[in-house]
Amino acid sequence: MTADWIGFSLLMLAILLYAGKWVRMHWRPAQQLFLPASILAGAIGLLLGPGVLGAIMRTVGGEEAPLAQGAIPASMLDVWSDLPGLLINVVFATLLLGVPLPKWKRVWGLAGPQLAFGVTLGAGQYVIGILIAAFILAPFFGLPLMAGALIEIGFEGGHGTAAGLQETFAELGFADGADLAVGMATVGVISGIVFGIILINWGVRTGKSAVLDKAVDSIPHHQRRGLVSEDERPLSAGGMTVRSESIEPLTLHFAFIAMAILIGLGFLEAMAWVESVTWGAGENGVELLGAVPLFPLAMIGGLVVQQLLTRFDTHNLLDRDLMVRIQGFALDLLIAAAIASLSLKVIADNLVPFLLLGLAGIAWNVGMFLWLAPRIIPKYWFERGIGDIGQSMGVTATGLILMKIADPDNKTPAYEAFGYKQMVFEPFFGGGLVTGLALPVIYNFGAWPLFGVMLALVAIGIGSGLFYFAKLEQEP
Repeated sequence: MTADWIGFSLLMLAILLYAGKWVRMHWRPAQQLFLPASILAGAIGLLLGPGVLGAIMRTVGGEEAPLAQGAIPASMLDVWSDLPGLLINVVFATLLLGVPLPKWKRVWGLAGPQLAFGVTLGAGQYVIGILIAAFILAPFFGLPLMAGALIEIGFEGGHGTAAGLQETFAELGFADGADLAVGMATVGVISGIVFGIILINWGVRTGKSAVLDKAVDSIPHHQRRGLVSEDERPLSAGGMTVRSESIEPLTLHFAFIAMAILIGLGFLEAMAWVESVTWGAGENGVELLGAVPLFPLAMIGGLVVQQLLTRFDTHNLLDRDLMVRIQGFALDLLIAAAIASLSLKVIADNLVPFLLLGLAGIAWNVGMFLWLAPRIIPKYWFERGIGDIGQSMGVTATGLILMKIADPDNKTPAYEAFGYKQMVFEPFFGGGLVTGLALPVIYNFGAWPLFGVMLALVAIGIGSGLFYFAKLEQEP
């Protein structure tokens, strides 16, 4: 595979992303669901690939028919399928870069209830998934017990985490799991938006919302199309911390990201070495850390870089807004590439298990939002909880979209509390260390040790929320 072909594949992916944006601007269902252009781009690529267009042409004209393998060459799909595993490291490296650590007391008081809620949602997805895998999927469908981790990987982790674990799935003998996880992430994003908007309308009608008095239908048309009105457009997408004649600010920020990823790689290699001389040594050694992906450690690397900059950088060279733009760029490419290169055959072959896991995940998240959130987040529980329900079904971006709809003028502490909670939550769930370790732990020790730990976390989350955090004096 030549550099020219890789470059051409990236150009075509960019064209798909523009097509996805065009669809968002002109197709009403996409506007009503607030679907990101990256998901629409991936869906267009999937439709043009061998799994849809190719299958139709083979059915009509046989294996030798024009476009029998789709309009997108297999070699291009190969390039796209490799992108998520690389880009996810960029996404996670940027999570904590430019984010100063606040005082712990404020984090604990403001975000503690949401942390208890978030841990309950995330750990519960493992509990529900493992029960389904152990008692239904393994005995009746022959799937490995690792299928029990698919809900959390797809819902909490999203497309980036699901695609980033592709090599881990393959190394552990469950290669189809990567496609199932990406498909689960798509279900999570769409269901997160759909059920989130339904819940917001319900909250307005029943008086649960503290700030909204109008339904979602009142959202401006330009916002539904994903546009910023001309009078609201910011002057720049990020701050110019250095002069471009010395180095472009974008280049400098890529350097910070590279440092974070390399530090994470160093951590990963050190962990693998420790394992090789301890519990992983010899023929009977157990490999856990060797199957852990790089991206959660890239996030830790970003934290290290940020602390070094906080301590030694007197010029404030890192701009958070610009870092967020780089993160968004990488995530758009990642999602589009992951969905476009998805194997529909794998999902079709495992349709019943896929639906069981997806429906169970949706039911768990919505049920916990309606029952638990108002009991442990007594002040602005609706606006704050809707962000967590969005994230637990469709990653952080979905949570932010729902919070923007539920609290458009930022009248509640929802955004601040959500951000603080993420700083504690992200290193573990939704692509963090727990997500990275879940598959090798199940593979080496079976599902029940992980099930026990996750069940305990659910109990701690519910218990601490009901009996401790709900009684704390809430931050204004």
